[in-house]
Amino acid sequence: MRIILGVQYDGAGFQGWQAQQPGVRTVQTCLEQALAKVADHPLRLVCAGRTDAGVHGVGQVAHFDTTAVRSERSWVRGGNAHLPSDISLNWSREAPDDFHARFSAVARRYRYLIFNDARRSALWRERATWCYRPLNAERMHEAGQALIGEHDFSAFRAAACQARHPIREIQELIVQRCGAGVVLDIKANAFLHHMVRNIAGVLMAIGAGEQPVAWARAVLEERDRTRAGVTAPAAGLYLLAVYYPEHFALPTTTETAPGFEK
Repeated sequence: MRIILGVQYDGAGFQGWQAQQPGVRTVQTCLEQALAKVADHPLRLVCAGRTDAGVHGVGQVAHFDTTAVRSERSWVRGGNAHLPSDISLNWSREAPDDFHARFSAVARRYRYLIFNDARRSALWRERATWCYRPLNAERMHEAGQALIGEHDFSAFRAAACQARHPIREIQELIVQRCGAGVVLDIKANAFLHHMVRNIAGVLMAIGAGEQPVAWARAVLEERDRTRAGVTAPAAGLYLLAVYYPEHFALPTTTETAPGFEK
């Protein structure tokens, strides 16, 4: 049978989601080792979206196939009993035959947090990226609206991206100031490697006054990654939620989205 999991993790202590060579600490490796003890056999996890080193997961979704018969509660409680404190399982469900954590997903939502103060914060150092220059969130939001819709996002794609094509559809993009920080929320049908962090880098340059509002559209239309500025750090990025067709009836993320007080 196929089992679906809702997963949460603090990415600061991991070299990303994907399993690598022995000795490299990744979210996938820790989960597979823990769940193998519950299943009494080795297993392989597939996730909705592989996150990079330092990126956090609030509403990650993954699946695995097993011959073991366990209750939904047992997968969660048993898995959590063998997991480190920076990963937790929120829920489990038995999957229908046509479910796939990655290919069945219809959209993903990410949040990027920017601690915007002249002084760095010890408490936010692995929870948000730090920008000491004052940012204009209104300018960032206005610039970001040019990215909404279906486009060729080659200019926001990492050189190592393995996606077959650069066409993606951004459905929502909101930037707002919240107290000491700026919050970028973005939802799309799918994302390219480093796409959110590259968008954040462009919008931060605009918010700091280094570039005009129209620069975001110009970067998009040029389709040239070398013209798009720096990639924003991983520390401020959170995978908030993954969306699936209603007939799968999966739980929604109940965890409060991380952010700054208004």
